[in-house]
Amino acid sequence: MSTPTDPRAARSRAAILVAARSLLLDEGPAAITHQRVAQKAGVGRATVYRHWSQPGHLLHDAMTGIEMPFFREPETPVRPWLRTRLQRLADALATPQIAGVLLTLMQGALWDPGIAAQRDECYRDISENLRKALALAVADHEIEMSADPHDLSALLVGPILYHATMRAGSVSPQLIEQLIDSLGEWRP
Repeated sequence: MSTPTDPRAARSRAAILVAARSLLLDEGPAAITHQRVAQKAGVGRATVYRHWSQPGHLLHDAMTGIEMPFFREPETPVRPWLRTRLQRLADALATPQIAGVLLTLMQGALWDPGIAAQRDECYRDISENLRKALALAVADHEIEMSADPHDLSALLVGPILYHATMRAGSVSPQLIEQLIDSLGEWRP
């Protein structure tokens, strides 16, 4: 969708996106209807339709503004940084809001190329940041890696995602330690 040049249209568009993101985080993707978003944004339903003719496009744009800030800015030593980041991911996925957004992203990617692009960007960000972190650990002789760097996201994030979403359970610190240990031989 193009950004409107009329200041009133820009304000209403911004209010609609704020409302849609709020509904998405509070109630999940099913709440993203023109009527619900219009009520929450304090605009008419026709205004929402003017900016987004289909709810799927509105959902796409609302999800674009929700950042998943996991695994940014790696620090040394890497092992405690990684432990903390994995636990934060597990804790975030234990909340219905974040789990809902992530699962919506995964499901929507099956049918919508725009959402698939968001999913791919999220995957690239996580993978690249994990590769950077482990490269730091290797350079500092903190780990002798046995895991393939291309599999880092699957090895570390996959089991956490499974526990948090498929099993709807918490992730134990012991599992996080096992995941970190699976990457290679860590040195004190």
